[in-house]
Amino acid sequence: MTGTGTGTGSPLRVGLVGYGLAGSVFHAPLIAATDGLTLDTVTTSHPERRAQALAEFPDVRVAASPDELWERADALDLVVVASPNKTHVPMATAGLEAGLPVVVDKPVAGTAAEARALAALADERGLLLSVFQNRRWDNDFLTLRRLLASGELGDVQRFESRFERWRPQLKGGWRESGAPEEIGGLLYDLGSHVVDQALVLFGPAVRVYAEADVRRPGAETDDDTFIAVTHANGVRSHLYMSATTAQLGPRFRVLGSSAGFVKYGLDPQEAALREGRRPAPGVPWGVETESLWGRLGAGESPLTGGGTPVPTVPGDYPSYYAAIASALRGTGENPVTALEAAAALDVLEAARRSAREGAVVELG
Repeated sequence: MTGTGTGTGSPLRVGLVGYGLAGSVFHAPLIAATDGLTLDTVTTSHPERRAQALAEFPDVRVAASPDELWERADALDLVVVASPNKTHVPMATAGLEAGLPVVVDKPVAGTAAEARALAALADERGLLLSVFQNRRWDNDFLTLRRLLASGELGDVQRFESRFERWRPQLKGGWRESGAPEEIGGLLYDLGSHVVDQALVLFGPAVRVYAEADVRRPGAETDDDTFIAVTHANGVRSHLYMSATTAQLGPRFRVLGSSAGFVKYGLDPQEAALREGRRPAPGVPWGVETESLWGRLGAGESPLTGGGTPVPTVPGDYPSYYAAIASALRGTGENPVTALEAAAALDVLEAARRSAREGAVVELG
């Protein structure tokens, strides 16, 4: 691996590409909070973001272009790509070709073929390539994984996952652009999360049906999307992503042969990071109040107090970069591989085709 900071006594030096929402709210704070990592360089061409980076991390080096990272590859141990979606593949490719391990924000690419090509390049160079799927460490997802492992639900028959918001006005920016090269829209934005979670929980998909609508005046890409996934084991996942939901549904509703589980509310970590709070040793993180705990039961409604409260496992975004540090030092595994992300992209591509053609798409 490129770089000289890989000994157990020295922190691994990280270069961060991009300081917008993903870079400034998620990656930079989590990198800085991780034992064994140090935020060495941030690249941004925006004067305001440059000033923000220096205000938040006074010792960081700020570069105007990612090219400066490749020129200093020997002084770095990892590059994190947190720039707009359309740049993910070229930036990750440049990092790997410079001899650097790479973390890429989701979606790693616009197509599964591109993701697999990146994975092949990383394997060829003997370098780590990981995808930041932070919502594998959401509190509700960790809670559901524990509940599934306990067997209390019996055989799961249907999994409902909602990432719904009420944003009737457009915010602007590339995420709402209809240009295909931008890889915008909720299908790829929030769909990257909910599809990944469904595959982690219930395994490979064999069949996909989707509806992708454009609801808001002036919108250019999907802002209200539904995906139905049939898994190889027979579980059906119903996945909702919307910016136009006037009444929010439960985050998770899981129906099994013995019981069901319903969980409302969103993991608190993103809100905490947006407010400037940071993970720190000994400080509670990712914890929610008991009033938001999900409920487990059969033949009852959680809305009228039915079911047994299930304590929510604290969310743990810091675990991702802790795992990255371990993987780089050879003491742990890559927490999210590009091939896992490619499997999710297979589903997203099938969903886009299904929505366009109005048909069920079979996956080989």
